Parts: sequence; structure tokens; C-alpha cells
Amino acid sequence: MIRVTQTPGQDAHDGPSGPAGSADPDGGAPGHDDDALADRLARVEALLTAHHAATSTAPHAAPHSGGGLAEAERLLTPAWRRVTRGEPRWASAAAVLAVVAIQFTLPQRLAVHPRWLMPVVELALLVALTVSDPVRIESRSRGYRALGFALMAAIGSANVYAMLRLLRGLIRGTEGASAGTLLLTGGAIWLTNVIVFGLLYWELDRGGPGARAQGVRQVPDFLFVQMQSPDLAPPHWEPTFLDYFYLSFTNSTAFSPTDVMPVTRWAKMLMLTQSAVSLLTVVLVVARAVNIL
Repeated sequence: MIRVTQTPGQDAHDGPSGPAGSADPDGGAPGHDDDALADRLARVEALLTAHHAATSTAPHAAPHSGGGLAEAERLLTPAWRRVTRGEPRWASAAAVLAVVAIQFTLPQRLAVHPRWLMPVVELALLVALTVSDPVRIESRSRGYRALGFALMAAIGSANVYAMLRLLRGLIRGTEGASAGTLLLTGGAIWLTNVIVFGLLYWELDRGGPGARAQGVRQVPDFLFVQMQSPDLAPPHWEPTFLDYFYLSFTNSTAFSPTDVMPVTRWAKMLMLTQSAVSLLTVVLVVARAVNIL
């Protein structure tokens, strides 16, 4: 039995620091950390509930097996920080197919010759990647990642070639006989640039989609809103290619980060490069188009 002693002159209803419900010495209201305490208690309650459910359904299991605790941790840990199934391939594959279609719409003078070379190379690399992981992207092998970087290098080099040819023609005044054609051509190059950087962000963040599915790295290179406010995100949310495409699109239109923050230095430098390229392309193309009009 625990005996509670009371100092003389202290009311039985008083707490150790004074009367119950009194404000703290700094003048703050009582229960300043109630929200944090409630979150911790909810976590402890979830862990104990899961453990109790596991031991009650399997009473002969080892008492220290930790199965219930592991299941509770799986439910409480955000999906982007634990092992999950690889993300579906269709989004990234559709982006590559869109790039191939855009390349066939560019004027002959802006395309790498022979004209079919780069699209064929890109499609061959896409087929090789799809054969390796046909439905979901889970591979982390060096060969698989090398194929992915080769695909992005092929797309990026073809787009850089087209952009440089376009910018040279704009500076010399030989490009842009029609404002409408110029805007369509510049928009196609700009959109390809958005897709290329989206693929780069997607492939580099936390070691790529395969490494993210395995939960290899806990520290993100890009901080999404759902990571900062997990209560506002679905329970199984984790970044996929469409999230990185959105990041690339907003960075190309705002010329700066919006709601996704770069954390590592390489992420900041890559976003800086994309903003500079996008700004240069938009300014020169729009200025020339306005001058034609």
C-alpha cells in the first residue's frame, strides 16, 4: 500500500505546485502540452491494443515474439518510411511515350538525325525496363538503374539539342516565322523538359522507386506536404511519379519551390537548374512571339 503524506497547510485538493487548475509560473494556461501528450498516449494505446489482440488470438505464441507490436508499428509508421509494394509502372511509362510522341511533332531542323534514332533508343530502353519490372517497380539492381539513367540521358540530350537549336534561331532571328508555330514548338520543348526533370527527381529521391519501396533511406531529398502533415494524408500515401511530375511542373512555372521543399543540396541545385532553363526558354520564346505579332 502506498501512503500519501500531506504537508501542513496544504489543501488536499492542491497539486504539487499549487492549487489545482492554477496557471503556470510563466502565466501560460494549464495543459500547454496536452496535444503532444494526447498523441503519445494514443500511440501507446494503439501499441498495447495491437499487442493484446495478437496475444488473445494466438495465446500459445511466444510472449516476446513482438508480432502485435510489429503490426502496430506498421500501422503507425507512414507508408513512405516502411517497406511497401513498388509503385505501378504505368505513369512513368506513359510519360516516356508522351516524350516520344512530342519528338515526332518537332520540326526537322530541331530533331537529332536520323529522326527515328532517339525515339527508337528510348522505346528500346523502356521495353527493357518494363521486362525487368513489368507491373510494379521494385528492382534496386545497378543494371536496372543504369537502364533508367540511360533512358533519361537519351531523352534529355535530344531535348537539349532541340532547345539549343531553337534558342540559336531565336537569337539570330532565323526562327519563328509564325507566332503560333513558335509557341507550339517552344511549348513542346518546355513540356519535355518538365517530364525529364520529373523523371530525374523520381529516380534520385531516396535512391529511386525501388529503394523507396524497400524503405532503405528514411531521410527524404524532397519534403512533401503529406510528410509534414501525415494526419492529412491517406494512410498508405507515398510519393509516386505523378507527385514528382507535379513538383517539376510547379518548379517550371513558378521558377521556385512551391509546396514541395528540396532538402539535400543536389535537390536544390537540380531545381535551380530546371528553373533557369525554363525561365530562359519561356522568356525568349514568348518575347519572339510577341515581336512577331
